[in-house]
Amino acid sequence: MLQTTWQAREAAHRERADALTSDYRAARDAGRKHAIDDFLFTYYSYKPAVLRRWHPGIGVALEGADAFAERRWYRQDASGRVEVDAAAFLAAKGDLVERIRALTASIAGRDGQFGCFGLHEWAMVYRDDEHRHPIPLRLGQRGTDAVVESHRITCSHYDAYRFFTPDARPRNLLEPTRERQCELDQPGCLHANMDVYKWCVKLGPLVPGELLLDAFALAKEIRWLDMAASPYDVRDYGVDPVEIETPAGKAEYVRQQRAFAARSQQLRARLLEVIGLFGHSVGVGLAG
Repeated sequence: MLQTTWQAREAAHRERADALTSDYRAARDAGRKHAIDDFLFTYYSYKPAVLRRWHPGIGVALEGADAFAERRWYRQDASGRVEVDAAAFLAAKGDLVERIRALTASIAGRDGQFGCFGLHEWAMVYRDDEHRHPIPLRLGQRGTDAVVESHRITCSHYDAYRFFTPDARPRNLLEPTRERQCELDQPGCLHANMDVYKWCVKLGPLVPGELLLDAFALAKEIRWLDMAASPYDVRDYGVDPVEIETPAGKAEYVRQQRAFAARSQQLRARLLEVIGLFGHSVGVGLAG
């Protein structure tokens, strides 16, 4: 890739990353916590600087990129062009790549389930006076508990289920575990779809910057629905609640959930293509 081309892409990437994180950075700099956006930087624990770091992706050689040659996971060939050092990445993180491939492929080949209505957030506060966010419950504790008790809970995602209160866990129809992720995760799950962003970060230089930011942008939109449909009253954040305890609220949740599922599957297809290119470049036939 010509130097002028990749430099333009890198500059555009940084500009977009800054726009996506501007609200979070402004709140952080002012010492304010943000119950919605903070999750994307505390639960996932990746700083905005990670999003600003552009990578061309596996199989792309850069001209005039001596600075990239000094970065980890890059190599410079005899002609002076710089590209991802796929062999080094395989030696250090081959098992991680295969785990991400297996999970991504399993979800990509599965139909979405759209009957959970975001009740995982409600199960996290069920019969518990201590909540993760210092925000009032929209229906109060008794009203929130009543919603949980009047619904089937069908959470399939372990990293949501593990935060259920002890009284809520037996109410879930499934028992997700880390070991069952490939079996249970599905594209209707908001949290599984936010996780595409996490997998892009973990694959680092293999993933082109555009895919990383597309995954983060989707995760950010999903997070806002996650909280709008939660038991918390987030109207002070300018968010109208999605009242999943009502038929209209359920319909709205499913409408957005289906749109997010479709977008997440497109991202998974792109991520699997990246992993396939990586396997081809190192002469390794990744499973599946």
